[in-house]
Amino acid sequence: MPQVVRSRIRALHGPPPVTPLPHRARSLADREAVTVLHRAARALLEALPELTDRLVEALREQEPAYRAAMETEHTEIWQEVHHSLRHNVASLIQPRESREAAHRTSRWIGESRAEQGVPLDAVMHAFRMGGAMVWQELVDDTARRHPEDTRLLVHVAADVWNFVDEHCGVVAEAYRQAERRLSWRRENQQRLMTAALLDGTARIADLPDAAAMLGLVVQGRYAVLAVAGARRAPHGTGHPPLTLAGGAPALWHSAGDVELAVLPLGRGPVAAEAEPQSGGDTENAPATGPAAASDGELAALAAGLTAPQGTRIGISSVVEGLASVGDARRLAETALRACPASGGTVLLDEHLPTALVVSSPGLGTALAGRVLGPLDRLDPADRDVIIETLTAWLDSDGSAQRAGAKLYCHRNTVLNRLRRFEQMTGRCLTRPSDAVEVSLALAARRLLAG
Repeated sequence: MPQVVRSRIRALHGPPPVTPLPHRARSLADREAVTVLHRAARALLEALPELTDRLVEALREQEPAYRAAMETEHTEIWQEVHHSLRHNVASLIQPRESREAAHRTSRWIGESRAEQGVPLDAVMHAFRMGGAMVWQELVDDTARRHPEDTRLLVHVAADVWNFVDEHCGVVAEAYRQAERRLSWRRENQQRLMTAALLDGTARIADLPDAAAMLGLVVQGRYAVLAVAGARRAPHGTGHPPLTLAGGAPALWHSAGDVELAVLPLGRGPVAAEAEPQSGGDTENAPATGPAAASDGELAALAAGLTAPQGTRIGISSVVEGLASVGDARRLAETALRACPASGGTVLLDEHLPTALVVSSPGLGTALAGRVLGPLDRLDPADRDVIIETLTAWLDSDGSAQRAGAKLYCHRNTVLNRLRRFEQMTGRCLTRPSDAVEVSLALAARRLLAG
């Protein structure tokens, strides 16, 4: 019996070899035992329908996974059990002739149960229950008809249980192969569906199925995040080494050099909450409603991002519904183009003027040439000093004092450089339209250079 125990334990940890057991010389008692085994197996084949009934009923009582399936597929399961028992019992009588047919049946059962989602443990339990029932029936039939031969069955017990373990291994391997195949198919379907949403090519009629498959909501609120410059870890989780605040859910998709993430957002306040009270002063009231909530939610998300140095991240505006995820992807890529080459995070809603520049590179380059072109007559170092001063002054909201502190120079030096710029370009920095053009030209030069 130790040999039987070892075989049964090995089946729990992986499929045993399905090659035939090595031939060993049989004693006279062994040959007599084989004769007894064949006689009992032939009797069992004649009573196979009754044995099938008992095994199906035992599965109903002892295995919940099969109990649920029997509610709708009782006939199919009965036929499956009967087919398996017939081939397996026949294999005890004619091992060589019946072995391949029995293996095919066991493989088919393993694959079918994997496709139906029946747990592997339940399938293995069912096979072992069948093996135990067949062995008990062989012993009972021999004891009933030829009690003097019962002791001979001990000589073939190990062979019978090795046969059961062999088929458990066949079932387990077929189940795992089918499971891997199903997993790949499911992941591929999810990948294709995610790509269709981000490309804007998903059909409206397919959106409910896409939402169910991806765990999303058709009428939800979404943003898209675009990431560049962050390589995935060799054995990572399938997305860049990026951490979202609070473990926010994200659906990742690779699009060449850019990684995209669909971000499901909160529901936001209802429209009624955004309506101003009648008679109130709404001109100077703080922004409320869905737009303001979206700004705050995305700003918090952007502030909570952690990524490796040099990673460039663009975050779209909020869009309504899965059908608009493709629009959000384009907005996120626009925000990504507005990111500095050195890395950083750009929330589109906070950089709309810059986004306008990168959305039309040709016009942006023309604007930079028209506004900043006269500076090219200067020595490159001198030109760069004036551009650096302009940038610092604009970033300081037009304060020469704060710009000078950033540049480690006196405020008068800043003012002198600004006047020199005005003289060379004919622009007046105190004129709003000129200041806007200069700001956009500087952004175009920084983002579109080269």
